[in-house]
Amino acid sequence: IPESGHKYYLQFSTEDYRTGEEAGNCLATVLFPKKKSRPVVSIKCSHTKDQKEIQEEDNTFYQRIRHQSKPITANNIPDSYGNIEPALEPVWALAVAGSSSIMWEKSTETLGYFLAQVKSVRQWIRKDDFIEFDYTVLLHEMPTQEIISCHMRLTWLPGQPLKVKHFCAPEGHGAEQGSGAESGSAAGPSAEKGAGF
Repeated sequence: IPESGHKYYLQFSTEDYRTGEEAGNCLATVLFPKKKSRPVVSIKCSHTKDQKEIQEEDNTFYQRIRHQSKPITANNIPDSYGNIEPALEPVWALAVAGSSSIMWEKSTETLGYFLAQVKSVRQWIRKDDFIEFDYTVLLHEMPTQEIISCHMRLTWLPGQPLKVKHFCAPEGHGAEQGSGAESGSAAGPSAEKGAGF
């Protein structure tokens, strides 16, 4: 599109992250603007999975995390052999979801990202119903093969969008500020606790 950038039309299927079952089909348009800014995405999906079933799975997932006897802390997920302890699978799944918003924000027409590893994770205990985690994640940049470290604070309550606030510092480069008060950033009570947020 002259003066605007390149627009792509995509058709793809989705699958359940845990089970691998088909979850639906999507049509999307992605515009990579000429000026350096995040891609503009418009997406419509048809779900093959029942919405009530999805809500029940979200609730089970949430209750499993919410009712830990002590806050979750862990390092190196997956480990150096690619293994993830079953007890840490929910923590990994949240990292995948949260880091996808960082990848969307950082991706360009020629650069893409994959979550390589959760270096560390710590759960915050909150007085409200939200669950909250601090993550340090490593993103694999393609095609440069660079590994980028990002700090991510994630808050979530079933039925509400995942809130992610992040700060990335690419290796060999100066620190790069991540999200601010943009849509999708954590705000309110969670923003007042430590770790630079």
